[in-house]
Amino acid sequence: MNTPLRLLALSCLLALLTSVSAQSDVVNVYSARHYDSDEELFNEFTEQTGIEVNVIEANADELIERIRSEGANSPADVIITVDAGRLWRADQAGLLAPVESPVLEAAIPESLRHPEGKWFGLTRRVRAIVYNRETVDSSELSTYENLADPEWEGRVCIRSSGNVYNQSLVASLIEAHGAAAAEEWAEGLVENFARNPQGGDTDQILAVAAGECDVAVANHYYLARLITSDDPADREVADRVEIFFPNQESRGAHVNISGAGVVTSAPNQRNAIRFIEFLTTPQAQEIFARGNNEFPVVEGVPASDVAQGFGEFEADSVSVAAYGENNPEAVRIMDRAGWR
Repeated sequence: MNTPLRLLALSCLLALLTSVSAQSDVVNVYSARHYDSDEELFNEFTEQTGIEVNVIEANADELIERIRSEGANSPADVIITVDAGRLWRADQAGLLAPVESPVLEAAIPESLRHPEGKWFGLTRRVRAIVYNRETVDSSELSTYENLADPEWEGRVCIRSSGNVYNQSLVASLIEAHGAAAAEEWAEGLVENFARNPQGGDTDQILAVAAGECDVAVANHYYLARLITSDDPADREVADRVEIFFPNQESRGAHVNISGAGVVTSAPNQRNAIRFIEFLTTPQAQEIFARGNNEFPVVEGVPASDVAQGFGEFEADSVSVAAYGENNPEAVRIMDRAGWR
């Protein structure tokens, strides 16, 4: 090989090595989670592996649209979001790559991950009933289905149908009972609204404590935040309410997830897989549990003290992938029922 060709070959080799090196020490994470404890997770991953975590935060729909617009040149390696319905949206947009990982398959129950490995649950979130302890006896409560019965007329608070948590709840009812029964339930629930849907889950709990409604549907960790708040007013609200896990005599309480997937065009795919695997280690799962009082997905990892204080519960074993698959029908049902 003559000198110019030898120099050219050397230049190409150096460029390749530089590229490999660049991919070996970074992972770019697009996250819809906004918790200080997640920063602790990222720092711990870097300390253990030497791989730097670059994070962009926004809501899930914004992140999905950003990756779509960036196309094949997107720097995103991992997308983290909350609710299986949003992970389904990312998958439907063609943004998630199938991953084969014995580590993830062993750590995460089958019902909490995509059947083809396109996303993996990281935490569990129970959509529970919060009730006013002065106006409701726990013996009155039983199931999500029961909230559509006439006895609850004018007594139920819940956020809007635009909220993906509620869309996934309806999607789970479709999976359990079929679309017709789910629509009948949604119509009954709307009849029982104490007020027009407004605000987030914390606002529903505040309304229960204030006597605007007797029961509300909310993710469990919103109550945990009030219990552990530094604000005495928040703790006073928490003292006025109790939490109830529905459907304990049947299929179990509705469980959703926060989860992560590897982006199809990930420039650092191996680092991305390694990063998600780290998030399922006992150490990382404990940080998740402690940071936002979510329930771990990995068996044997304890929940936070506050979450444990809510008591043991049976969880619905349905695959959370069904929430995304049933989401379009759930939205149509809620619209027809007048759930705004």
